[in-house]
Amino acid sequence: MTPTTTAAIDSRGLTKHYGSTVALDRVEFEVPTGQVFGVIGPNGAGKTTMMRLMLDIIHPTAGEVSVLGQDPRHSGPKLRKRIGFLPGELHLGGRGSGRDLLRHYARISGGVPPVRIEQLADRLGVDLSRPVRKLSKGNKQKVGLIQAFMHEPELLVLDEPTSGLDPLVQQEFLTMVREAKAAGQTVFLSSHVLSEVQQAADQVAILREGRIATVATVKQLRESAVRHVRVVVADEDAGALAATLSASPGISAIGQSQLGPAEGESEFTATIDAHVDDFVKALAQHTIIDLAIEEPELEESVMRYYEASDAPAATTDEEDAR
Repeated sequence: MTPTTTAAIDSRGLTKHYGSTVALDRVEFEVPTGQVFGVIGPNGAGKTTMMRLMLDIIHPTAGEVSVLGQDPRHSGPKLRKRIGFLPGELHLGGRGSGRDLLRHYARISGGVPPVRIEQLADRLGVDLSRPVRKLSKGNKQKVGLIQAFMHEPELLVLDEPTSGLDPLVQQEFLTMVREAKAAGQTVFLSSHVLSEVQQAADQVAILREGRIATVATVKQLRESAVRHVRVVVADEDAGALAATLSASPGISAIGQSQLGPAEGESEFTATIDAHVDDFVKALAQHTIIDLAIEEPELEESVMRYYEASDAPAATTDEEDAR
């Protein structure tokens, strides 16, 4: 691989209009070389448009993007050979076998050892001797993954890569992504499956209605996520605890129930978006019988960005219905 000191991807004010519809609106982000960068967004958020602009499949209305230190609009096939691309809408046809198709792609990519193709096929569990047109959606997706990974490109651009794959193959794909990162490759991964990005990405961009709501590490998103808690105290302490919870910032959705006269205990449930340390200190003045704090769900943190407005996501008649 050719070493580079620049960011693998650098977007500045990237904008794309389809008539009066704004698919991307002044998008700015930077992907460091050797990292896995995930983009999360609902259908219509502009994820596919972003990738197609990066690959010069379509042209921006305004702004610019640098890919592997080059302008994709003027770099041609030489740059594309350094990239492995899996489109979100994968169309594989023809009467040839999966092996024939991959050998064709290998020649375009500058040559790939046949053993490399076979190794990837074994890992993903796809029979390359079968005609491509007779493969199921999941097996076509596996062929698409092989063609993206097989020449060990500097940059992998993967649009909804696990679509149609069963859970075991999804885990194998995530292993392949980790191996690519360990080898110094950069991965740009788009998905609406949050758990997929959570397991793989160093940084996550949340894309909403053509704009980036935030870019953060998975750790930062997790720390900002709400947590569901359960607290049990003796009945005689219930009133005092209720007052503490109500007066504490960052605590909401407080529920209270009595576990039963025989137990003499009251249970409180709540959500907290304050730091856990603040919550625990608020409880310290009470005698706690039981306490459970659930692992924060990253999805809840992300959904808050999606729900910031009731306006529907922008879509176009072309690729942004995803």
